[in-house]
Amino acid sequence: MGTSRGRWVIVGAVLGSGMVMLDGTVVNVALPRIGADLGASMAALQWILTAYLVTLSGLILLGGSLGDRYGRRRVFLTGVIWFAAASALCGLAPGTGVLIAARALQGFGGALLTPGSLAIIQATFHPDDRAAAVGAWSGLGGVAGAVGPLLGGWLAGGPGWRWVFLINVPVALVVLAVSLRRVPESRDEAATGAFDLWGAVLAALALGGVTYALTAAGSGRLTAAIWLLGIAGLLAGGVFGAVERRRAAPMLPPELFRSRLFTAVNAVTVCVYGAFGGVLLLLMVQLQTVAGFSPLVAGLAMLPATALLLALSPRAARLGEAIGARLPLTVGPVVAAGGVLLMLRIGAHASYWRDVLPATAVLGIGLTMLVAPLTATVLASVDVRRAGIASGVNNAAARVAGLLAVAALPLVVGLSGDGYRVPAQVDHSFRGAMVICAAVLAAGGGLAWLTVRGGRPAPEPEHPVAEPQCVWSCGAPAPPLDPGEPSARQGPP
Repeated sequence: MGTSRGRWVIVGAVLGSGMVMLDGTVVNVALPRIGADLGASMAALQWILTAYLVTLSGLILLGGSLGDRYGRRRVFLTGVIWFAAASALCGLAPGTGVLIAARALQGFGGALLTPGSLAIIQATFHPDDRAAAVGAWSGLGGVAGAVGPLLGGWLAGGPGWRWVFLINVPVALVVLAVSLRRVPESRDEAATGAFDLWGAVLAALALGGVTYALTAAGSGRLTAAIWLLGIAGLLAGGVFGAVERRRAAPMLPPELFRSRLFTAVNAVTVCVYGAFGGVLLLLMVQLQTVAGFSPLVAGLAMLPATALLLALSPRAARLGEAIGARLPLTVGPVVAAGGVLLMLRIGAHASYWRDVLPATAVLGIGLTMLVAPLTATVLASVDVRRAGIASGVNNAAARVAGLLAVAALPLVVGLSGDGYRVPAQVDHSFRGAMVICAAVLAAGGGLAWLTVRGGRPAPEPEHPVAEPQCVWSCGAPAPPLDPGEPSARQGPP
């Protein structure tokens, strides 16, 4: 962590994954403006979010496997280029159809680069510095997600919502420049066999079918075809599970879930990110449609969480390493649930300082307590050579949770059609949604208390493996540290 090479690795990884996290949140605050400009219904706005999440969630495991096989940096950079090109297409889209299709392409690029960013850190840093490096990645990456509403509000209210997507292009160029010069290559030398393309296709079909059925149900179009599509999605999910158990090299290795810790922490991830996805979707609509805030002021709502994640995530990672993950993963979601319940104070004449700021600050404290320990625990529960696929599974769990929340929550609380433009309807739906999201967060904390055991998490490898060494793109071992760099250790920086 104290070397210049280490800092550059974190910069490249954070900027790359930050684009994906940013586009998971930046679009929410711009949705009302996009809807007004393109004449979109609530279902179309949902698809602008879910098309991105379907491909990101369905293919992110394949992205992790590709990185482990062909080189994490190589696949990471491919994803960055793909993501930038799709972002440009989003910014130039003439209508909702093209925008939704381009968002799906964006998700594919994100599926290539996201697991690689974290796996690069896990495979590159010395074991003594991994917790701090993961904490920095989690904190700075979390800031990218949290700053999204602020940036989206400024862009939607000023230069225009299209710049929400076009801004990714110059960021991607910086990521390419940093990663090509500074980030070492690494891979799983034991990875062999054919790719699980059937698994990737079945996962995407399952998510797409279920999501389409939920979104259509929210708009009142429950035809026989919609029912059949939803059932087909569920069947595809069942077939996916059966295929993964039988394949020699599955996209989702069932043996990962033999680790009780890995399984438990991914279940907590589903609760936390599902609830957060629902909060972020409806909070932005509530602030603009009911409270009458401008897009920029609505985006400021998440600023306290941004500041807290930036300042405290590395410390939260070190605390989790010292006392174990159980307490942070229990208390964090409960505190976040309290922040969500405070959002019930946000109404027609809400004050930012009196009603919005306390709620989002408490939510931010809860997220800060849990995000870095959660990520570090996922990676510590498997051996290092499976870092790519473990990161992919955890990212997939988070994205699937957010995807299902965006698709299902408006249906559950009765927000459909052009209802997002009617203040009374939005207010009623928002209040019901916040109670649901708070309950899901509290359930995640309870689940962590019951299932995450012990002190500091220890890996549960399938068999002992040697400490991995970094390799540069030419295939040679990584060169030694410069004599002047502040580290006397041998091996990976």
